[in-house]
Amino acid sequence: MGNIWIGIDTGGTFTDLVLVDQETGEYCYHKLPTTTSDPSKAILEGVDEIIRLARRRPEEVAFLVLGTTLATNAVLEGKTAPTGMLTTRGFRDVLELARQRRPHYFNLDILKPEPPVKRDCRIEVGGRIDHDGSVSTPLSEDDVRAAANILRDKGVQAVAICFMHSYANPEHEEQAKAMVQKMLPGVYLCTSSEVLAEFREYERFATTAVNASLMPIMDRYLERFVQGVKNLGINRIPRVMQSNGGAVSPAAVRRMPVNTFFSGPAGGVIGTVGLGRQLGIDNMITFDMGGTSTDVCLIKKGEPAKKNERQMGGFPVRTRTLDIHTIGAGGGSLAWIDAGGLLKVGPQSAGAYPGPAAYGRGGTRPTVTDANVVLGRLNPRQLLGGRMKMYPENAQKAFEDELGEHLSGDSVKAAAGILEIVNVNMIGALRVISVEQGEDPRDFTLVAFGGAGPLHAADVARTIGMRRVLVPPRPGLLCALGQLHADVRGDFSLTRMLPTTPDSLPTLNTSVKELRTQGERWLSGETEQREDAHFEWLVDLRYVGQNGELILPLPQERLTTADLDQLTAAFHQRHELLYGYKMDEHAVEIVTLRLVVRAKRPTPPAEHAQLEGSDIEKAIVEHRDVWFPETGFVGTPVYDRERLPIGCTFSGPAIVEQMDTTTVVPPGAKVSHDKYGYLMIEMEPAAAGKAK
Repeated sequence: MGNIWIGIDTGGTFTDLVLVDQETGEYCYHKLPTTTSDPSKAILEGVDEIIRLARRRPEEVAFLVLGTTLATNAVLEGKTAPTGMLTTRGFRDVLELARQRRPHYFNLDILKPEPPVKRDCRIEVGGRIDHDGSVSTPLSEDDVRAAANILRDKGVQAVAICFMHSYANPEHEEQAKAMVQKMLPGVYLCTSSEVLAEFREYERFATTAVNASLMPIMDRYLERFVQGVKNLGINRIPRVMQSNGGAVSPAAVRRMPVNTFFSGPAGGVIGTVGLGRQLGIDNMITFDMGGTSTDVCLIKKGEPAKKNERQMGGFPVRTRTLDIHTIGAGGGSLAWIDAGGLLKVGPQSAGAYPGPAAYGRGGTRPTVTDANVVLGRLNPRQLLGGRMKMYPENAQKAFEDELGEHLSGDSVKAAAGILEIVNVNMIGALRVISVEQGEDPRDFTLVAFGGAGPLHAADVARTIGMRRVLVPPRPGLLCALGQLHADVRGDFSLTRMLPTTPDSLPTLNTSVKELRTQGERWLSGETEQREDAHFEWLVDLRYVGQNGELILPLPQERLTTADLDQLTAAFHQRHELLYGYKMDEHAVEIVTLRLVVRAKRPTPPAEHAQLEGSDIEKAIVEHRDVWFPETGFVGTPVYDRERLPIGCTFSGPAIVEQMDTTTVVPPGAKVSHDKYGYLMIEMEPAAAGKAK
């Protein structure tokens, strides 16, 4: 068995790779443009190249994990597979009726999102299961056969089977699935009871339909990836990062591709949790700015915030995810003029190809990256440690051609305006996960990573009032590094509508046992280290008649009357804390039981900074004019991060360059460089604003 670990994060612009030797602690890093037509091509090229760069052999690779946004892009771009649906008679239009809310309350011209299954491919069949799991009407096998024939003629590649109340009794869905498998052997199938065994038919139907529509795409992609890894000579089965922060087998992802919507960004959050543990920092906000988007997540007391539902392509997808908020603001975000003559930035992106104008790949429209080049913040000659040539004249021309007539030909003013707009957009994202959740961002450290995060982090932090910005040693590669911190994790749920009274105990304990069986079965296919697995039990509760639930931990796996009393009291207390009141006299209802299965993995070793000494002047590679809001252009020292000695300190204005990113230090800020290679930027009290 080898001792080499490789983490991969494939984004819209670049594919990042990290290789570490678990025995020696030696790291190797690599970055190359994403092949958007087939992301697996750049991934496999990158794996081959980083192994050779590290002078190692493929057979030494013991662990390889991938973070991917393929499922997200497929849904957002409408490039999912042709999909059919079998549903209970009378419920064909659930996906379009939804919650009967318009996408925008005050704009009647916005079209409703296109369902993942077209209406003529949603076929009703006879049969009905009641809310208590009893069979009201037997499943019509003739209807199922007729539906399968119709869907065959429609040429669907996947089928979602969504029957009413299947969370209470999956019998009809399993029966229909077995029949369709025989009639349509090449079609991908999933049932709503497999995907989401929870009540609320719209969310369950939508999640299952999206999952089915992604199965052919993810299966083909992962087949190329797995086979390509094998062809390279790597004998270990690779892993794939999930939205919940766990790494699982490709087989698990093929069954449940909806679990990978935040696969790539989740790596950055998990990596931040790891570095926070290393440095003793509990409260952090991640700031991951890449080429096409910015992802932010709040981490409190070492635990990232989580959610059970996300909107994807206009439809609710109920699956356990880290609470990562994403906006269309990245280095490749395009600047444009709206109908009223106002300057806008994003969400459209130049992507990897043609990319920003300064990259010289054919891009002609100005982007955030081009603005940073014009303002001297990015190296005008080269990026990626000299492997990527820059063309500042192209950036200048893009501003003159696209924005010149609207902004009096002042490219500096236009570039400064672009930075201000994109920073305001990102401040709005930080507010969503902090201020709007009752948290003061001034109590947190902003952790900047991604290829563009350190470029903007200090300006964003001081505007919102945050005093400290932490820049990891390899910020442009933290998402890839974070993949190596991921445990094996699976989330399972089961709706059981029951009062918190002793009469419910037999059903509750039977359901808990059913969930444990499901979790153990899943775990047996994911890891051989089953003795290290941890089972965490949670439950959704609400007052009878409420439409929303609160999640609380179960006191223990085998419940007693005392446990139910304790759970009820905890719910009243939690409800009062969140909403300002409680109703002690009102009945409390158990809605959904939840299980988190986690098998811990070893963590990668910390990388120590190499240079010691105190001569920081040797790290200065040049002085160049850089624009700052408070000074305009000013002569600024540019530091090579690889040459910064351990323990050094310096003040802004300054630029710190490295292979994977550039860090901007504003005037008045102070920077310290610790033994692990982290940069801590601290803003002076006068420079720090107030949380707005």
